[in-house]
Amino acid sequence: MSQDSVLVVGSIAFDDLEMPQGTFEGVLGGAATYSALAASVLAPVQIVGVVGDDFPAEHLELLRRRGVDTTGVERAPGKTFRWRGRYSKDLASRETLDTQLNVFADFRPKIPAAYKTSPYVLLGNIHPSLQLDVVKQMNDTPRLIAADTMNFWISGEPVALAALLKRVNLLIINDEEARELTGIQNLCKAAADIRTRGPSQLIIKRGEHGALLFDPHGTFFVPAYPLEEVNDPTGAGDSFAGGLMGYLARTGGVAASPHAMRRAMFYAAAMGSFCVEAVGSKRIERLTREELAARLESFRMLVDFGGTLALG
Repeated sequence: MSQDSVLVVGSIAFDDLEMPQGTFEGVLGGAATYSALAASVLAPVQIVGVVGDDFPAEHLELLRRRGVDTTGVERAPGKTFRWRGRYSKDLASRETLDTQLNVFADFRPKIPAAYKTSPYVLLGNIHPSLQLDVVKQMNDTPRLIAADTMNFWISGEPVALAALLKRVNLLIINDEEARELTGIQNLCKAAADIRTRGPSQLIIKRGEHGALLFDPHGTFFVPAYPLEEVNDPTGAGDSFAGGLMGYLARTGGVAASPHAMRRAMFYAAAMGSFCVEAVGSKRIERLTREELAARLESFRMLVDFGGTLALG
């Protein structure tokens, strides 16, 4: 079985989380952290990011133990990127209380030579011009370039984002971002519009309502895995993306088969479901392939209707 690597570029951070069950300070976070940990359950991972003097060596060692190559993590003078947020009682919404970019403010991704041939590239939510710069640093054309973005870049950097979209194969955003990017309320119409801008594949995440894939083979839906208890939604979307890319790297699948991406969607949704079970990245940090396999089987049973839908 193929064991291609996944290159993850993005933020490595500390999160201060005010949750209904209490306040948690200095939690290991950042989009690249969640994505790398999730992808590493399935495939080798290379991570590019920046941390400050205050970032504990044991966090990097944790990543390495999980199969993440941290050669691309730069340690810069100063403090690590820090985000503080407060969640609502039902965890359905959150409010940003403080954002301290610190060393992340001057982050310019430098792709090590050994990473430049990675066939799967996941561009975390950073400035679109920096995402584009990563693409330009790659020696070969990757098999799949996936990118995330957010409302801040959609409204503030439309030109840079437009240039990036022309160079990526897959865009992963949520429903609110899809509507803001296009100005179209209907998600199917919004997806069609986005795919004319460059990416042949688009995933629209809808939180507890699952996720939609739009690609040349049509539209596909994966539900969110039903859980009795959700502790922390932070990083669920990044874990989703990491799980997706990890599966594709592990199997060598992409657009050649319409089923490869559809199967990957279940791995992505499963990974997101594990992420929310504990505060921060704690659950993903200790996730085993056996646990993942068991959840995937539960997922199969969740959607298995046992036959045809043909009208008899």
